[in-house]
Amino acid sequence: MIEAEALEKRYGGFIAVDKISFKVKEGEVFGFLGPNGAGKTTTMKMIQCVSPKDFGKLEVFGMDVSTDQRKIKGLLGVMPQENNLDPDFSVYQNLLIYSRYFNIPQRKAENIIEELLDFVMLNEKKDTLTTLLSGGMKRRLLLARALLNNPRLLVLDEPTVGMDPQARHLIWDKVKKLRSQGNTIVLSTHYLEEAQRLCDRLVIMDNGKILVEGKPLELIKEYIGTEIVEAENNPAALSCLEKTSSKFEVVGDTIHVYTDEPQRVMNALLKECDFGKVIVRRATLEDVFLKFTGRKMRD
Repeated sequence: MIEAEALEKRYGGFIAVDKISFKVKEGEVFGFLGPNGAGKTTTMKMIQCVSPKDFGKLEVFGMDVSTDQRKIKGLLGVMPQENNLDPDFSVYQNLLIYSRYFNIPQRKAENIIEELLDFVMLNEKKDTLTTLLSGGMKRRLLLARALLNNPRLLVLDEPTVGMDPQARHLIWDKVKKLRSQGNTIVLSTHYLEEAQRLCDRLVIMDNGKILVEGKPLELIKEYIGTEIVEAENNPAALSCLEKTSSKFEVVGDTIHVYTDEPQRVMNALLKECDFGKVIVRRATLEDVFLKFTGRKMRD
């Protein structure tokens, strides 16, 4: 569905996307993760044909984004990060007017809209102005709008940003249903739990480059291990750990020991080292993310 080779995007002397290569297969959910300024949104804009590439290859549906923008856009469904719904129209009117961009006959559009409003659970709000909707309802409406043209590829930019947990889980359920129906989905998100739950494969980007690519659980196992033993960071414990073969990292006032055998490691460390409180937890995609991108704040 998407193929990029040595893809590059520059803004003057600044390289926003630095010679990245990746492929998105039909029927999968593919994620772009990264801190602010990593290049993921710029990459997604190039896929949407709203930002031209500078160098390299980028094809969507086998078509070049530099020469076939109109054809590609006609096959895409896009849910933007920012709300760009028309505040002067109702929920239903927003969808009906948007359908005209794709030359969908009105009778057919009306049937599609009824189905989509049911899908995103907004039937009761169909005559409500969008300014009166909650943030979660607006995100669900944007998802419905992205699906109006029955797209071959759905692009979701931060699909659950600003949502409460209940609304976020509802969107997750809808994305999973779309995937089960064979839809191809590309998404970016800052919610690592969201990426771990939804993505078949993903890339972690930083400074315009792809740092790592793979399936979430495989990345966790390869770079972290299945479990993390957390203990208080103190000089005696740190000195003891350095004499062992354990893989560990100091994170502020906590020591993280990465392992696939948490019980054995915990027992050994409690016996050999001067640890106080020890916690064992499952490793997550967030641990992989922080390992590769660091823990410093980004603006």
